[in-house]
Amino acid sequence: MEVTDTDVAMTPVRNLRVPRAAFAAVWAAAEQDASRDWYALGVAMTCRWLANAVVRPDIGPAYVAHAPVTERTARAYEELIEAEYLAAEKLDQRRPRPQWLLDEPGWIEGVCATFHWAWRRVGPPPIQLDDQLTN
Repeated sequence: MEVTDTDVAMTPVRNLRVPRAAFAAVWAAAEQDASRDWYALGVAMTCRWLANAVVRPDIGPAYVAHAPVTERTARAYEELIEAEYLAAEKLDQRRPRPQWLLDEPGWIEGVCATFHWAWRRVGPPPIQLDDQLTN
């Protein structure tokens, strides 16, 4: 998915606890690697949902991004974001890990890192960029 200025502008401010420009930079970087890296896909999926983005796949109809862990189809808002954050943390701590999660190495870590940074404002950006936008 290409992150457009419209996607960024439509992101509800209340869904982010980091600067919009920093969020946009991390999201765009994650989308570049999402097709070949599970961690980047986890970051991208979480950013899409936080932004209430419309995903336009190459094949099939467009759809509003769904929550990365619970797959809720409701648009993100504060209470749902907190619930999704907790679901992600719970899944990350699950032992033994489900086989599907083992088959997607780094995905849950990308999801959790994005929530830590963008929602809880704890820790570094999930993807490090060369510029200072993410600080």
